[in-house]
Amino acid sequence: MYGILTIARYPKYRGFAGFLSMALFRMPLWLSKHLQFWKLMGCGRNGTFDKNPDWRQWAVLQVVGEDYFTPGNTGLKSRPPHSSFMANYWRFFGAETYTLVLQPLEGHGLWDGKPVFGSLPKSTGYNGPIAVLTRATIRLSRLKQFWQNVGGVASQMSAAPGYLFSVGIGEVPYVKQATFSVWQSPELMKQFAYQMQQHKDVIRKTRQQQWYSEEMFTRFKLLAVYGTLNGANPLKDCTTTA
Repeated sequence: MYGILTIARYPKYRGFAGFLSMALFRMPLWLSKHLQFWKLMGCGRNGTFDKNPDWRQWAVLQVVGEDYFTPGNTGLKSRPPHSSFMANYWRFFGAETYTLVLQPLEGHGLWDGKPVFGSLPKSTGYNGPIAVLTRATIRLSRLKQFWQNVGGVASQMSAAPGYLFSVGIGEVPYVKQATFSVWQSPELMKQFAYQMQQHKDVIRKTRQQQWYSEEMFTRFKLLAVYGTLNGANPLKDCTTTA
């Protein structure tokens, strides 16, 4: 299976269209026969991991099966598997879209009680550009501790060696949160995750204080990207573009 993450950024004063899409997109996603899982999400302010929402930027995650690929070298289809309704909606409101095609490599955990990307190994030895999705449902009793600790880590990530791109996404403000990031290599990603003291402290507190009622961690190979975000493609040198 494969993950398709799309970030849609609406023009100024059209953020209402993004908010409305969270209701309107449910039907075409629900009716789609090739989707195994999907989520509609908001983004943190300016696309970062922030408890304040960005009303202009929204996200949709779609999980598709092997039939997303066709015979050939890469086999990628000419465009992401969005319904015509979604594609036309974004076009009508002038939204800029940025789509990433992801092949799950390693990971663990559940999302809404489901192993969204199947059973994955903890390590594969892959050594190219890597995307990481960390998603959790925060216990209501731990919200204060969580938000007091994660802000500093998020602000340092963009300056870390090997960092390429990230976006903060979530289903429910404050409670159901995720970070998606892309790095030059697994080694540089691990240096940030496990060698930066502040991040190590957050990981330790997460376990000791049981911040999450559910969590999922997945690493991906980046197969292709489509479109731009804020007028640019931050991953243009990493993979196939369209």
